[in-house]
Amino acid sequence: MATNDQVIITKDLTKEYRMGEVGVVALREVSLAVERGEFLAVTGPSGSGKSTLLNLIGTLDTPTAGRVVVDGVEVSALRGNQLADFRRERIGFVFQLFNLIPVLTALENVMLPLIPYQRGLKFNLKERAQELLKTVGLSERAHHLPGQLSGGEQQRVAIARALVNTPRLILADEPTGNVDSKAGAGIMALLRRLNGERGVSVVLVTHNEALAGEADRVVRLRDGRVENE
Repeated sequence: MATNDQVIITKDLTKEYRMGEVGVVALREVSLAVERGEFLAVTGPSGSGKSTLLNLIGTLDTPTAGRVVVDGVEVSALRGNQLADFRRERIGFVFQLFNLIPVLTALENVMLPLIPYQRGLKFNLKERAQELLKTVGLSERAHHLPGQLSGGEQQRVAIARALVNTPRLILADEPTGNVDSKAGAGIMALLRRLNGERGVSVVLVTHNEALAGEADRVVRLRDGRVENE
């Protein structure tokens, strides 16, 4: 089903949520492929299924029907520790809410996902986190708490955190939604640079058509289906 050139494959992906006796279909038979190194934007109106699609690809939710293949692995068949390990090792997440721990410094927040596993790592976690903060332009803010950083700076910390496991894929859900337009443009430029320089595949969910237009390809959803691309 998947090839070495494709980092994501979805086939007839469907997600239905139950609300009592009523079923709400958030995603309807969505099939798409994302090439390795591609920057894909997923856009559409509110309620079109954008975040649901991203959550299914990122293994944060399970499909009602259909298949999801990420990096050659059918993730819709993984369970328990296998699923958690796969997510930790191969996917980086960036959300609209920064989800930083307020009592930890920027450096500590970047290190956080791998701290429980650092004895088995083949690299120095602190050094990698410092290098990533340098990559996102925050090396001088490494020891600041989130409350001492601007919204744009906090999102850049979140991006550095998403990269700490050297993922093959970054999933970004409205990453510019809580920052001003200038900071948003900087975050988009950073994601594009990471995509171009590191070859990391990026799937960006956004309602902002201007931002979506900067991607290599745009997929538009409406009522849970692919409207066009």
